[in-house]
Amino acid sequence: MGRKVYVVGVGMTKFEKPFSKDWDYPDMAKEAGTKALADAGIAYGDVEQACVGYCYGESTAGQRAIYELGLTGIPIYNVNNNCSTGSTALFMAKQFIEGGLADCTLALGFEKMEKGSLGVKYTDRANPMEWHAKLMIEARGFAKAPPAPQMFGNAGREHMEKYGTTKEQFAKIGWKNHKHSVNNPYSQFQDEYSLEDILNSPVVHEPLTKLQCCPTSDGAGAAILASEDFVRRHKLEKQAIEIAGMAMATDMPSSFEEKSCIKMVGHDLTRKAAQRVYEQSGFGPEDLDVIELHDCFSCNELITYEALGLCPEGKGGEFVDSGAQTYGGQVVINPSGGLISKGHPLGATGLAQCAELNWQLRGEAEKRQVEGASTALQHNLGLGGAAVVTIYRKASLAG
Repeated sequence: MGRKVYVVGVGMTKFEKPFSKDWDYPDMAKEAGTKALADAGIAYGDVEQACVGYCYGESTAGQRAIYELGLTGIPIYNVNNNCSTGSTALFMAKQFIEGGLADCTLALGFEKMEKGSLGVKYTDRANPMEWHAKLMIEARGFAKAPPAPQMFGNAGREHMEKYGTTKEQFAKIGWKNHKHSVNNPYSQFQDEYSLEDILNSPVVHEPLTKLQCCPTSDGAGAAILASEDFVRRHKLEKQAIEIAGMAMATDMPSSFEEKSCIKMVGHDLTRKAAQRVYEQSGFGPEDLDVIELHDCFSCNELITYEALGLCPEGKGGEFVDSGAQTYGGQVVINPSGGLISKGHPLGATGLAQCAELNWQLRGEAEKRQVEGASTALQHNLGLGGAAVVTIYRKASLAG
């Protein structure tokens, strides 16, 4: 491990339904970036390197987005890692400081998406997901449903067959996340539903109904990272949140060799990244107060409970039934509403998770506040594949 790294400023836009607002990705980036700089109380000129994440756009859209904040000639890196793009940009920005290459960096993510389920853009070359699709088809066949909910829905089916998990347990996750989002002004949806509403919404791919699936979204998020020297020079001790551990893992042989949809959608890479982060930080799953995890679909949230070690393998359904993952339980998971309700603009998701957890640890989450939160975990997953897991803790720099 190199130098300690701190988050000193965060910002994000409200997540919106695609084409529902008259804005473009530079507008989104300017809003999120300006908010993060203002939160840190610094100028864009203080930023030495910038990492910008997005999945849909031209090759230097990151520069075009950042130019809204200023023209200082710094290195700007364009990052694309599917749904984990935002936290991949964050991981890069952190490593520049950790390695002594910069004292202040910016991680920014945005997305301007199309309506409807994600599709294939290029049909004249190898699909990055072809190994994943091949495994799923061999294990489960191919149904008339969009590929992503089919992959995660099939992982849910496997969990049901193997451990006796029920449709109601998956639906309770959708119910929880929609309920949490009522208190989040940044959330695309802020509607509360009954469990019956969740179960009776249109089926996308069993056991997933529409209200258990994340929507396509537009929006942006940003974070300012700094070294300890920078924090002290700019007197940011009171709001600095330390990144106590951070790791990325990509697919391993188990993702494909075991013909398991649970493993294919990222269980083992999530577990590997989490184990690294627990070792780096000295914290374990029992120490966590609040978590933002990648609930692209309710099935993935439940599987991730087990991969993160929050409960034993196969016990995710019981964990849900006990209420352990909401206010008053063991740990509050997705107080923002998660991807299911807050929205999922791919490049922005990881940075929105970062923003939420920093607000929680600073005691600034208003009606969503997890009382006494001092340790937080972020989990961001991209099929194809990459899982980024981060632990944040209140810094002990003040005084």
